[in-house]
Amino acid sequence: MSGVEIVIDRDGPLTRAAVLTDRRLTDLYIDHDARPSLLGSVFRGRVERIATGLDGAFIDLGTGKSGLLTVSDVRGPKGRVERIGSALRTGQPVLVQVKADAVGAKGPSLTMDVTLPGRFLVHAPLGRDIAVSKRLGSGPVRAQLAHRIQALVPGAGWILRAGAAEAADGLLAAESEALHLTWRAITQTMTAGTAPALLHPGPTAPVRALIEHGTPAPERIVVDGDALATALRRWCGDAAPDLEPLVIRHDAAGRLFDHHDLDSAIAALLETRVPLSAGGSLVIERTEALTVVDVNAGERGNPLDVNLEAAAEIARQLRLRNVGGIVVVDFVNMRHRSDQERVLNALSHAVEGDPAQTQVYGMSKLGLVEMTRARRGTALAALLAAPGPDAETDA
Repeated sequence: MSGVEIVIDRDGPLTRAAVLTDRRLTDLYIDHDARPSLLGSVFRGRVERIATGLDGAFIDLGTGKSGLLTVSDVRGPKGRVERIGSALRTGQPVLVQVKADAVGAKGPSLTMDVTLPGRFLVHAPLGRDIAVSKRLGSGPVRAQLAHRIQALVPGAGWILRAGAAEAADGLLAAESEALHLTWRAITQTMTAGTAPALLHPGPTAPVRALIEHGTPAPERIVVDGDALATALRRWCGDAAPDLEPLVIRHDAAGRLFDHHDLDSAIAALLETRVPLSAGGSLVIERTEALTVVDVNAGERGNPLDVNLEAAAEIARQLRLRNVGGIVVVDFVNMRHRSDQERVLNALSHAVEGDPAQTQVYGMSKLGLVEMTRARRGTALAALLAAPGPDAETDA
């Protein structure tokens, strides 16, 4: 048994999917009707203007806020291009995907390298290779897995996620076929439609929870609401047939999230202070440029014990709060270099499973650790903020 349960509900304008590991909240996905995420959406955009100074182009998506496509994300007939003006012209239709949501006054970030994620595979239809996740080891293991996939999936342009090694051949084949059909539908709409137009929406919060969780399969997927359950079963039938029998309609008395005290857990994620069982606490504060995490030892906390617990909790909080950008951590001062290395290793290990690319750098003489975490969608604090002039500010 995996000890993992996914619970999904609808609460006013929010569609929420929570992943519980041994009954503890470990991942959270939320869609807000008034602040819809475009992450992963594929558009037939129209080049609005070339921004030579930014070496990019502003693309009209038809959403009211133009996206920015920089030259590093432009793909020409022969691959990458060196100058934006050599590949695009004003008024030209272009196939783009949103790789980061709008933040404040800035529009969404775009790419022409479309990727369609699944639980085990990512289809990169414009790619020419079969790539293997770095989490799957090196050498013969990676080569054997790549060879196995070649016999199961159509063509090239595939990225093997960490869960692919444990997935049955039938599941890999079914998922690759579903992703391949999705891409075919996108290309057919692209050639037939006008610009700007949405060709394929990004995955909903419940689907993101299933995709990002990967393996092992959850013990059950409990859904509060007939419409949500029907939509999720339909998606599973097409893309994840092994999960369809696990989708259960919540029919017990009371709200589903109340059974797991999840509303309180989510409210705690909006607080600045996070208590630690070792006697210390975290203080998480967002500035305009970065997020700062201060680790406090408390009156009786052992510095090493507090820092080791803090490393795991920092990784969890960044995921749950969906913090993106630069993160600076001020750990409790430690005298021995060996203790510092243990804490750095613990932090690096804790972020390994994060679906957002996270990089941990070294520790300074002051005990400061610099990290970066890729932006994915809207930060939780901004998503749940009360409507107002600052509601769209990244947090």
